[in-house]
Amino acid sequence: MSPYIETIKLLDGELKNLQYHQLRFERTRSLTLGLKTHPKLEQVIQIPGGLEAGLLKCRVIYGKEIELIEYEPHERRLVRSLKLVVSDTISYGYKFFDRTALDLLFRLRGTCDDILIVKKGCITDSYYANAAFWDGNGWFTPDTPLLPGTMRASLLNEGVIETRRITPEDLGEFHKIRLINAMNSLHDGPEILIDALIC
Repeated sequence: MSPYIETIKLLDGELKNLQYHQLRFERTRSLTLGLKTHPKLEQVIQIPGGLEAGLLKCRVIYGKEIELIEYEPHERRLVRSLKLVVSDTISYGYKFFDRTALDLLFRLRGTCDDILIVKKGCITDSYYANAAFWDGNGWFTPDTPLLPGTMRASLLNEGVIETRRITPEDLGEFHKIRLINAMNSLHDGPEILIDALIC
């Protein structure tokens, strides 16, 4: 079985949204491995000296044990277009280190920068992020994500975004999309105009 991974934003020496990563870490270990006790990420992640400034990714790879903690610079991806890709069999309910199934769908993007996955008639996620849709009045995220992300959970709890069922037929109701994940908030994630979505 593939190990799991948490990718945590490390900004100027501070781990962001750590409580949401802890919750997903514990849920994954409980539901997939049957474990009842869990390490505290804030205790096991010891940030090395020299990483007190700038934006990095802290990657925690784990199964029954934490296998590796590593750091790498974060490079923001330029995403200006999305292609709708349909898969009714894709499954990514846990954050697996192995992303082969998603990689296969990503290869179908053609000349677009990224994909927007449709499963059983509903919009889910992009290749690497949850999506938030702006209708001119508010932000909405699909209630059918493949993987409920930590940034998505944070924004929902804060009341910044709301969930709703979104189908390809609903896309005309929106003006733009923001891609959100642990490294990208609603304010700095890639923004794609609906006109740049290729169905």
